[in-house]
Amino acid sequence: MLYFSRWKTFAIWLVVALGVVVSIPNMLSQQVIDSLPSWLPKRAMTLGLDLQGGSHILLQVSQQDLINDRLEATRDSIRNTLRDAKIGYSGLSGTNRAVQVRVRDSQQIDAARTALEGLTAPISTSLFSAGSVSELALDEPEQGLFRLTLTDAGITYRTSSAVQQSVEVIGRRVNELGTTEPIIQRQGTDRILVQVPGLQDPQRLKDILGQTAKLTFQMVDQTVPVQEAVSGRPPAGSTVMYSTDDPPVPYLIENRVIVSGENLTDAQPSLDQRSNQWTVSFRFDNQGAQRFGQATQQNVGKLFAIILDNQVVSAPQIREPILGGQGQISGNFNAQSASDLAVLLRAGALPADLTIVEERTVGPSLGEDSINAGKLASAVGAVLVVVCMLLVYGKLGVIANIALAANVALIVALLTLLGATLTLPGIAGIVLTMGMAVDSNVIIFERVREERAQGKSLVQSFDQGFKQALATVVDANVTTFIVAAILFYMGTGPVRGFAVTLGIGIITTVFTAFTLTRWLVALWVRRSRPKEYPAGLVHYLPLNPSIPFMRYRNVGFALSGLISLVVIGMVAVTPFNYGIDFLGGSLIELQAKDKSADAADVRARLSELNMGEVQVQEFGNEGAMIVRVGTQQAGDNAEQSVVAKVQGELSEDYDFRRVEVVGPTVSGELAWTGTMGIVLSMLALLIYIWFRFEWQFGVGAVISTIHDVIVIVGVYVFFGLEFNLSSIAAILTVIGYSINDTVVIYDRIREMLRRYKKMPIDQVIDIALNQTLSRTVLTGLTTLLALTSLYFFGGEVISSFVFAIIIGVFVGTYSSLFIAGPLLILFKLRPNMFDKEADTKTALPAGAPAAKS
Repeated sequence: MLYFSRWKTFAIWLVVALGVVVSIPNMLSQQVIDSLPSWLPKRAMTLGLDLQGGSHILLQVSQQDLINDRLEATRDSIRNTLRDAKIGYSGLSGTNRAVQVRVRDSQQIDAARTALEGLTAPISTSLFSAGSVSELALDEPEQGLFRLTLTDAGITYRTSSAVQQSVEVIGRRVNELGTTEPIIQRQGTDRILVQVPGLQDPQRLKDILGQTAKLTFQMVDQTVPVQEAVSGRPPAGSTVMYSTDDPPVPYLIENRVIVSGENLTDAQPSLDQRSNQWTVSFRFDNQGAQRFGQATQQNVGKLFAIILDNQVVSAPQIREPILGGQGQISGNFNAQSASDLAVLLRAGALPADLTIVEERTVGPSLGEDSINAGKLASAVGAVLVVVCMLLVYGKLGVIANIALAANVALIVALLTLLGATLTLPGIAGIVLTMGMAVDSNVIIFERVREERAQGKSLVQSFDQGFKQALATVVDANVTTFIVAAILFYMGTGPVRGFAVTLGIGIITTVFTAFTLTRWLVALWVRRSRPKEYPAGLVHYLPLNPSIPFMRYRNVGFALSGLISLVVIGMVAVTPFNYGIDFLGGSLIELQAKDKSADAADVRARLSELNMGEVQVQEFGNEGAMIVRVGTQQAGDNAEQSVVAKVQGELSEDYDFRRVEVVGPTVSGELAWTGTMGIVLSMLALLIYIWFRFEWQFGVGAVISTIHDVIVIVGVYVFFGLEFNLSSIAAILTVIGYSINDTVVIYDRIREMLRRYKKMPIDQVIDIALNQTLSRTVLTGLTTLLALTSLYFFGGEVISSFVFAIIIGVFVGTYSSLFIAGPLLILFKLRPNMFDKEADTKTALPAGAPAAKS
């Protein structure tokens, strides 16, 4: 195990060197990166929105709008089809997803059926395996009454097409804003994710995304006074529409569209030199120019309306024919609104309305604070872990620290190469990995120490130590990786960034432990030829302590049972402090411009806006506050109006550092996803441990982990911490840590059962717990050191997240010792369940606790 061929040595150091080189740009300024030679990598990790500021917006296509449009188109198609066939009809109407019509003449029923069947012909599409889909189904409820119904497949096709078209339109709109590296991608069947980093004006982005931008040019109906049409019934073929003025002005508009926005080839903001007013100049294509020219030539002296999303932008009089295919849209524009309208018109209209169902916006100042906090927490955590390893292992601690540095470099390099986004929880994942990464080295070094204590030479001890520790390290890290994978699959945004970092950290940890650490140990052994295992500066535990854990197992069961019952009782009578992720609503972080915030004043001012429940509390630094507004009953659009009201009321006195809005549609899904993440992780761990060990081990690990989850939930209830998606991530992290700890102990118990087949099970478990105690304590210590630095220096945003994990480390360590092990006794675990791998031994090892009477 300590021999390395030249090619293995070269491969190991090549990987490490590449990792270091690729990770270096992340530590340099952009100016320095630009000055590097062209052959060196210059790519750095992409910072998440919570670190550089920006907006995350989840949009949902309105399927009902698509259905309504298809119903309207179906009515027009039926009308035109029957008219072309010269078939008389009546009662043409649409309800729900169907349109029906009655043929008046019984002699024309067969002809009508034949004509209408043409509307059900399938249309070709690559979105379906059959290559085509029928949008309409024809049936005849009674003779002469025909009904055309929208099919589910047709609606799905239209929705999918609308989403794809919307992605393209949104992409053009966002790119017109001049932002860098926006992310616009489809999510699910009817949603679109838009992430724009570094955005300074998120409200402008929402305004641009929220408009359908359906532009039409239609004639104003002047045959009837508009007030008569408003108070009575508009004439057939016309509709009352209102202008964008304040107050709005009604217009009677002919339904016939002269030209639509589809015929526009360009639109630009311009300043009218005569009126000194901002306008939008537009230009039609040939078809549009011809139709617009004919309409204006035939209607000189009349009014025509420029309509955007069913609102009249302007209604000028046609003084002369407009034959050049060019014109201007005038209105109450300023420079920005004219520019935004031009952007919308150039990008094209959306096929359906988009609703913002989730928004998370971070200001650039908060992002900079998060970066600084993350750097400080990482530096402090690294120093604490490095010092701890030096104190405990001395020269071997130096080797472990070199491997740790390489490990961090490889994590950063992989994140860079994969194009992963680094978030604040992702930084937390790196810091947590630093604490947990030394666990593999601790397992190996403690195993070497045991082998040496049995009288083997130092070289044999190192060789056997690495061999014996391999399976344990792999099993322990695979279980944590399973949790990280589920966290990635079920999580969103920053939580997923945490999962990516944690998962990559697990892979690099196993690599460095069994390649780089082993190579460094081999080099040290060959060069120094040591005679004894190197001692550290601190002797924190004897090699074979003799703590009778099993003697107190009933006390542990009783204590854990009591705590679990208390927590369940608390949950029953004390409501969770659910965050907006699960309840819906709005969360706004404010920073007073004069650094002096008055929570009572803000609460009073917002209470007058009739937004329902409003909570205001001081947060973090002086002058910072958090405003929470409960979910609105009027749906997702009402959530956005809440933010607009708060901004209108407080923007003069406060900077908006962070805005999170979760509509009722998404909040329910997030709650379900979080719950399923925990359940799936438990199931996956049960299956894996059952497969690698025995069913008793799998059930014992899951029961002890459920105990840990209950205690963490109790922490959230007792301290009133906000329970959100980050809380789910914290619980899953604790699950991963606890299972990791439990698997190490279970692996040793399995080994002891194979070795001492006639020894009572409780004594075997005591031996295993004592032999792994030093590893349990040291791993917990290094992890806690890293987490403590995060808690004190990582910033307020992740403090509750880290606090829950800190408690979880203590609870996970306790459950591994006093629940997971003793449960095997209750399950009647027997040594003969395992294959014979060693001769039966009856003698107790040195330092093992005596058998109980």
